[in-house]
Amino acid sequence: MSGPLATEMEQRLRAALAPIRLEVINDTAQHLGHAGDDGSGESHFTIVIEADAFAGVSRLERQRMVNRALGDIPGSRVHAVAVRASAPGEPLR
Repeated sequence: MSGPLATEMEQRLRAALAPIRLEVINDTAQHLGHAGDDGSGESHFTIVIEADAFAGVSRLERQRMVNRALGDIPGSRVHAVAVRASAPGEPLR
């Protein structure tokens, strides 16, 4: 079951990028007691996303697109977000 922040992240990404595949994975348990673990249970995430919007776009720009879609969440409400973004037919990076 996803928490409220993971659900909000998924909604924002779906609205902004219309992904074909989207996984918002909560990695917080792997970081318990580390920097950035605020005790909320939603401080570290990995996003796996495949979208037509990424075709012909650099890895850095894909990261920026995801961050723009997430708005104030990275760095403010979440300590860390790892992004694995691809266009259809590409391997995940």
